[in-house]
Amino acid sequence: MFSRKSALRFVQLFALAGAAPLLGAADFPDPAVDSKAATGKQTVVLAGGCFWCTEAVFEIIEGVDEVLSGYAGGTRETAKYDIVSTGRTGHAESILITFDPAKISYGQLLKIFFSVAHDPTSLNRQGADAGPHYRSAIFYANDEQKQIAEAYIKQINEAQVLRKPIVTQVVPLDKFYTAEGYHQDYAGRNRNNPYIVNVSDPKVEKLKKLYPGCVRKRK
Repeated sequence: MFSRKSALRFVQLFALAGAAPLLGAADFPDPAVDSKAATGKQTVVLAGGCFWCTEAVFEIIEGVDEVLSGYAGGTRETAKYDIVSTGRTGHAESILITFDPAKISYGQLLKIFFSVAHDPTSLNRQGADAGPHYRSAIFYANDEQKQIAEAYIKQINEAQVLRKPIVTQVVPLDKFYTAEGYHQDYAGRNRNNPYIVNVSDPKVEKLKKLYPGCVRKRK
């Protein structure tokens, strides 16, 4: 049904993902600039390659109430998976995270985004998923989110935690369009999919290993 699920595509992606692992995640600094204490729910829109994978990472984080897969950067008319997949719509596969800032800060979510969820030094691709719709991006909702994101990227680059500079775009959020229903909680509903087992699951395990205190405890 999807190119990501074809056998050849999977072999290519797994080989590339294994050849270019993220480096230094355990040494990532906490953001020197972070959001002020706030009440009420907040949202952030992030793009870091396949939204099946980024959704799987963030939906198990303590303080995260909901994660939706969708599209950001383009128009309502082109916010459809088959059209976005052409790479010509301006959209990026993205996730909308609703979180409680009293439990986890915006900066801490960015730390996980940069160190676990994807490779922020890879331009317009993650593994074998290539094209501008797989780009790394932070779609900020306000000036505070913009300032924190830019300051943290500068901090990481100056600390030389990664072998290459971060290429993540920091751009204003216009609209977020929720993806089709079959994309929501895709990893949870497709446990035997080779893409999930070999690409998404290792990221989830990385989160559990590096930041066990951030993982929601099972009831």
